[in-house]
Order: sequence, then structure tokens, then C-alpha cells
Amino acid sequence: MKRFAILFGCLALLASPALATSEFSKQWKNKYLSGDDVDEAFVKKARKHGCYICHVNKEDKKKVRNEYGKAIHEFLKAEDFPKDWVKENPEEAQKKIYAGLEKAGEKKSKDGKTFAEKIKNGEVPATDSGKE
Repeated sequence: MKRFAILFGCLALLASPALATSEFSKQWKNKYLSGDDVDEAFVKKARKHGCYICHVNKEDKKKVRNEYGKAIHEFLKAEDFPKDWVKENPEEAQKKIYAGLEKAGEKKSKDGKTFAEKIKNGEVPATDSGKE
């Protein structure tokens, strides 16, 4: 029984960062894919890309980020959003995540446009996602 408890504790610790990154994904979708003024073609394109908005197709998602994912990672770290804190402070978590997404949006893509410009124009932000 003691071994089971230790194993469960280890698994819980490993699962916490995944919650933060899924929270980043959830808030990204909330910010850019919802609302009355959202371009449905962009929504469809972004949903098709899924995880590859920030990651690279056919690469290890835990290790490899595309250019937009790297920009987001500069401002948002999973360890800054512990599972319990996000659950207890959803509005504050959303505010901080939105701020990080906006800062990342100011960075430039390899094609010279800012990520925010690309999203506003209905383009997928990264040029190197490996997804068409």
C-alpha cells in the first residue's frame, strides 16, 4: 500500500505541468477562437493545427516547440501555474496567460510579421509547425 501511495504521488507531480500547458491551450483557444468577430476560416485552420500552433508536427511535444511556441515559452512557464493555484484563481490565471500571449504576439515570425499580426490576419502564427 505504501508503494502504491508513493507511485500515485509521483504520477501526480508529473501530471501537474501538463495541466498548465493544457490551460495555456484552453486560454489560447478562448482568446483567439471565440467571440463574435472571429474569422471562422481561421478557427477551422487553427483547430486543424491543434497542438501544432505551438509545437512541431512529428516531433516530441515535450521538447520541441515551433517559433511561436518558443515565443510563448519566453513569457509563460508551466511551473508558474501550479494545478491548485489555477483552480483556486481562474480569473488571475487567465489574466496572466492572456498577458503572456499578448507579449508573445509582439515577437516577430521568421517571415517578418508579428505573431499578433498573423493571427489577426487569419494566419497560423508559426512558419515552422510542419503542418499545412
